[in-house]
Amino acid sequence: MDFYRVGDKVISLQKIVDEVKKILDLRQKGFSQIEVAEKLKIDRSFISKLEGLGEVRKGKNIAAIGFPVKNKHEVEQVLKSYGINYYLLMTEEERNSFINSLSAAQLLNIMGEYINNFKMFDIVIAMGSDFRLNWFKAFLDCEVITIPLGKSPLKHDVEVDVEELKRILDSIVK
Repeated sequence: MDFYRVGDKVISLQKIVDEVKKILDLRQKGFSQIEVAEKLKIDRSFISKLEGLGEVRKGKNIAAIGFPVKNKHEVEQVLKSYGINYYLLMTEEERNSFINSLSAAQLLNIMGEYINNFKMFDIVIAMGSDFRLNWFKAFLDCEVITIPLGKSPLKHDVEVDVEELKRILDSIVK
């Protein structure tokens, strides 16, 4: 463990790292700066300065949606590595289970929530069948970048070309 003596104080680097991780974990989960500050009993301005200090990307908010994705975990890792934290990826089995577990009214409400959530982003990367990609472009009021997975209806999982996804992310993440 690294300790630093500053005047008559001894400071633990690990303790600082642990506290910063708590702050960032709460912020990533959707807590506001004020909520995190109150919860951890720190100044909100500290959180703002901390985020500014560590920011690696500023600008367009990007999200991703895709199904049926065979290499879902690999795609998730690529998205996370580029700082994309809002995404909805499903395999065909997950998509069918999700749809079959809900009534028509519940499905309609959840779809509305998803559409509203994705509308908050400047860019959405959409991966899916030709029909679904057109649907995403029609419903979202933002730039939709598409990665076609095949002709509708897709009844099996399709592998997303992660190199293509990386090229797209390289071009829009600045």
